[in-house]
Amino acid sequence: MATTSSFDVSTDERTDTVDVTDRVAASIPDGVEAGVCSVFVRHTTAGISVNENESRLRDDTEDFLGDLVPDEGHRHDQLDGNADSHLRATLVGASESIPVEDGDLALGRWQSVLLLEFDGPRTREVTVTVVGE
Repeated sequence: MATTSSFDVSTDERTDTVDVTDRVAASIPDGVEAGVCSVFVRHTTAGISVNENESRLRDDTEDFLGDLVPDEGHRHDQLDGNADSHLRATLVGASESIPVEDGDLALGRWQSVLLLEFDGPRTREVTVTVVGE
């Protein structure tokens, strides 16, 4: 069995982190006990990560990516001024795959599914595909 669904996520800041774990878990269809859940953001300036949803770590992640990718000085900025957002999203990636066990996401104790915004505020579409039985 394979199913695909999607939901929208609104962000409030240029860089923002939103915990979408509950919405992803709610996308697992009844009756699927084991399989894989793919979470994908349909945008080039946002990413999906599995990590701890702790405010200081979220701030550290934002600072780390800011240190790796300066806000300015990129060729793409001549087009629309958001090259840093694209580059940060490239580092994070647009998707994560999470096992499904006993009908739920098989995340570790401190793991959450996070949408990372790099060019907000915006509304982002997250697609969840579950393959399982």
